[in-house]
Amino acid sequence: MALNISAAVLMLTIVVVLIRRSGLKMAHAMICSLLGFYLASSSIAPSIQQVTSNLAGMLNGLKL
Repeated sequence: MALNISAAVLMLTIVVVLIRRSGLKMAHAMICSLLGFYLASSSIAPSIQQVTSNLAGMLNGLKL
């Protein structure tokens, strides 16, 4: 659960920065958000969850 909240906060921060700095239009951000909701309810959602978890695990295991 903590990973999901952290990822959501990170993505929200990136979207806000893109809207303010890079000229991302609010309509484009809303369309991307809707795509995320549709993907979450699709049959590909478990695969996306697994890839995200594996990526987070790999990043956590990096020794810098």
